[in-house]
Amino acid sequence: MAKYKLEHMVVGQLGTNCYFLRDEATGATAVIDPGGNSNKIIEYIKENNLEISAIINTHGHFDHITANSKVAEFTGVPIIIHNEDEPWLRHNKNGIGDGQKLQFVSDGDVIKIGEIKLNVLHTPGHTPGGISLYLAAGQTGEAGLLFSGDTLFFNSVGRTDLIGGDFDKLMNSICKKLLLLPDETTVFPGHGPSTTIGNEKEHNPYLRS
Repeated sequence: MAKYKLEHMVVGQLGTNCYFLRDEATGATAVIDPGGNSNKIIEYIKENNLEISAIINTHGHFDHITANSKVAEFTGVPIIIHNEDEPWLRHNKNGIGDGQKLQFVSDGDVIKIGEIKLNVLHTPGHTPGGISLYLAAGQTGEAGLLFSGDTLFFNSVGRTDLIGGDFDKLMNSICKKLLLLPDETTVFPGHGPSTTIGNEKEHNPYLRS
């Protein structure tokens, strides 16, 4: 079974959760949503001797991609995102630099971080190319992990009043993909505290009906 270490820091103007998911067997580490404070992120990588293998964006809003370019320049690893959110990378000078590697993922793809396999769930609604990342319980012997980006929060859901937002698509993504995961799955959102799928089924006012 894969053993992992998960750390996070809050970065950027909007308090984005930037996650570091490390495979203990190989040391390979993914940086999920480096949304700002690139110097802080790079210093953390140096201090902890992290072997970064990928930068993953759950979606393309500025508060999730603003440290992309500098972290990619330092690590030399690809930036992974759904192709429908690529325009946000191109329109943000910090989203991706000239010549930096870009990798697209779609629903059902698997991102390998050492021995860890992250299942990609396309969860549009907050943005057209929003994705969530699921580490299944069977891999670790513990409850599964879900990185939900700005799709699902503690007792709330992502906003849909920005360009590309669609409330019906958001609710479909949550109800037909995320809520089908086991209740004990721990949810790590793009902002705010963690939660569980079971808690959101029971207490989230957007979902109780």
